[in-house]
Parts: sequence; structure tokens; C-alpha cells
Amino acid sequence: MKTIALLVVSNIFMTFAWYGHLNYKEFSLWKVIFLSWGIALFEYMFQVPANRMGHGQFTAAELKTIQEIITLVIFSVFSVLYLKEELKWNYVVGFTFIVAAAFFIFKKW
Repeated sequence: MKTIALLVVSNIFMTFAWYGHLNYKEFSLWKVIFLSWGIALFEYMFQVPANRMGHGQFTAAELKTIQEIITLVIFSVFSVLYLKEELKWNYVVGFTFIVAAAFFIFKKW
């Protein structure tokens, strides 16, 4: 659970680093780049320990899959609540296929 909790926190920071500036287009690009890098530093402070602790319990491919699923969930909430964008049905279908792909990665064949 620690690994997943750390991945959730890191993804929240990364989502803001990558997309948070979209609501602040009045700021110059160089300012948002530096701000984004500052936010991304905090993302790394959670992501690196999550991967270190999780590797062994999970394979690298499983860690990446967990991270991508968390990213999709956080981004979906972020885009609706923060960016005020609509979550369209085709986005949900596409995300569902990505989640379904996790089945094949975690399935012990």
C-alpha cells in the first residue's frame, strides 16, 4: 500500500506540473517551465521511493502499469474539476481499454 500511496501523491504533483499552467496562459512560458520543474521535483521525491519500495513486490512492468492507471484516474478528475473539461464517453472507453490491458500484465499465465 505504501507504494501505491506514494504513486498517487507523485501523480498529483506531476499532473499539476504538466497541466496546471493551462489555466494561467497570461504567465510567460519560461516562468511556467520553471514552476513546472519545481513542482516536478516533489513528484520525483515520491515517485523514486515508490518504485524503490515497490520493485520486488511488483515487476517494473507492473509498477509502470499501476502508475499509468493512477495517472488516468487522477488526470480524469483533474481535467473535470480543475480544467473544467468534459469527460467524454470515448475517453472513458479508451481509458477502460488501458485498464483492461492491466489484466494481461498482472495475470499469471
